[in-house]
Amino acid sequence: MSEPKVSPRRYSRLALGMMFVAGIAFVWLLDFAIVSTNTVEFCTSCHTMSTNFKEYQETLHYRNRSGIQTSCGDCHVPKELGPKLFVKIVAAKDVYHEIVGTINTQEKFEARRWYQSNMVWERMWASDSRECRSCHELRHMDLPEQSRSARNRHAAAEDKGETCIDCHKGVAHLEPDEPEQTDPAKTPADEAS
Repeated sequence: MSEPKVSPRRYSRLALGMMFVAGIAFVWLLDFAIVSTNTVEFCTSCHTMSTNFKEYQETLHYRNRSGIQTSCGDCHVPKELGPKLFVKIVAAKDVYHEIVGTINTQEKFEARRWYQSNMVWERMWASDSRECRSCHELRHMDLPEQSRSARNRHAAAEDKGETCIDCHKGVAHLEPDEPEQTDPAKTPADEAS
């Protein structure tokens, strides 16, 4: 008795079906990973992020009269898939630096804080503060309800081409001090004397 022949067409359908299932599983796992790493619990699981979390708890983004609370991902992770994946890949370096010990203590973290903050600010300038604007849109602001100073600055900001981060750097975390610049022409021996 001979075995029945399976047609190439049937193999093609089976292969396509398996690729479809694998694709769905990949998307589900990717979504699970993104959602899991957007939680405050995940972000603050590193020792050095505990200070950032304490700072954030003292801001209006954490506690306010309306009861609306943001999370780490609301301010640091774009909503659109492409930019979101890019930010997640870039953020993996922070996990790496925590593991290898570059920022695993508060002192080491503070030493790199200016550099890290500038990376976030540059990304926000490049995206016209996209994450801020997911909640705060200038054209939706009730300017007459704001203080005179805020009203004037917000009204002029768009005309000047400014973005949220130009004025609101220290809104959720303390703004780090800029490190003192050293004279590149001096040698370590010159500085010791």
